[in-house]
Amino acid sequence: EQHEESLGAYVISQATHPSDVLAVLLLQRDAGVKSPLRVVPLFETLDDLEGAADTMDTLFSLPVYRGSIEGKQEVMIGYSDSAKDAGRLAACWSQYEKQEELAIVASKYSIELTFFHGKGGSVGRGGNPATFNAILSHAPDTINGRFRVTEQGEMISQNFGHFDRCERTLDIYTAAVCAEQHTVRTKPTEEWREMMNRLSETSCRAYRDIVRGDERFVPYFRAATPEMELADLNIGSRPAKRKASGGVESLRAIPWIFAWTQTRSMLPTWLGVGEAISEVLQSDDADKLRIMYRDWDSFRTTIDLVEMVLSKSEPSITEHYENMLVSDSESKALGVEVRRKHEVTEQAVLELTGHKELSESNELLKRLLKVRNPYVDCLNMLQVETLKRLRGVIGDETIEPVTCDNNEKDEKELLKDTLLITITGIANGMGNTG
Repeated sequence: EQHEESLGAYVISQATHPSDVLAVLLLQRDAGVKSPLRVVPLFETLDDLEGAADTMDTLFSLPVYRGSIEGKQEVMIGYSDSAKDAGRLAACWSQYEKQEELAIVASKYSIELTFFHGKGGSVGRGGNPATFNAILSHAPDTINGRFRVTEQGEMISQNFGHFDRCERTLDIYTAAVCAEQHTVRTKPTEEWREMMNRLSETSCRAYRDIVRGDERFVPYFRAATPEMELADLNIGSRPAKRKASGGVESLRAIPWIFAWTQTRSMLPTWLGVGEAISEVLQSDDADKLRIMYRDWDSFRTTIDLVEMVLSKSEPSITEHYENMLVSDSESKALGVEVRRKHEVTEQAVLELTGHKELSESNELLKRLLKVRNPYVDCLNMLQVETLKRLRGVIGDETIEPVTCDNNEKDEKELLKDTLLITITGIANGMGNTG
């Protein structure tokens, strides 16, 4: 029999209704669990987040439920799937607003609410390398000295793998949570909220028009990135897809981000952002948006993250992947459109921030990229060639992959080993994985 603290929360993925939580409570009671696990609903997609406050309000209104949680509730916010569903900017604003709403609901019933932030290591999955600023960018009155966050995969080794790193990471988390308690936070005005709703709606529409609405997108994504090969390499803790069949909607967030990072596109983080910012900057509200960037730390942090990711991206490398791996003319045409959107996004971010070049105030990042990029560029060239050979693609023709004699190692296995090495190198060089 395990110690009662050996297991923590029972997290309900894709929670949508109060019954999802009540069913798990009933299950534990019927099973005779002496010390039931705390039940934590995870609100992942944009629709899940929209209904989160109503779900928890219904639960808190039940005396039997309030009695079972003893005045404490944990709620998990999914950053990865909401961003994959609606794009980074729309998801970020929804997460901000819904945490505010959930905090108000909990306060109404005198419930001590703790948010469990389900973030990944990359920006596209809610991550932020500037941990201190990231914590301070959360909505005011939602942390209150309590902060729980996921650390996944290689991020565990990166942040906690050595004693000095572990100590430093915990120092930053502690300092940020304490500072948040004693810092006067800027709350968005009604004018800023209206602006964010406008930006969110435009960016979400632009993102979904490509990812969901364009029938060329899935063939383009699968041809121009190593997405199909990732599932065969066994480098993740879970299957690449929730369902064996299906398109982007069935793909887990980790390979979704990972595949675009490998090609230096970083598409999930910036797609839709450029259209939203450009639309406002070309209107009479341009100065309002610039003031919002200057005075509201949460919005500024989001835009600065997008700028950082854009500075790491390299459209010419992405184009090389397309030239080498994409044979369908319609998919190639989409690739040209996507790179044009990338350029629009860069210009919009530069105009909003007032910078002459991306991340011009981040000297450390600029030095790192200057050192890393020549090596990562070579790995990208090796990866494209490896993918081409694995797929048996030469120009616009398709041939059968060549294999060695029976007494020698199959060439396909050698190529898969090579691909894995390039994937690892590019991921480390970019500093962004899943």
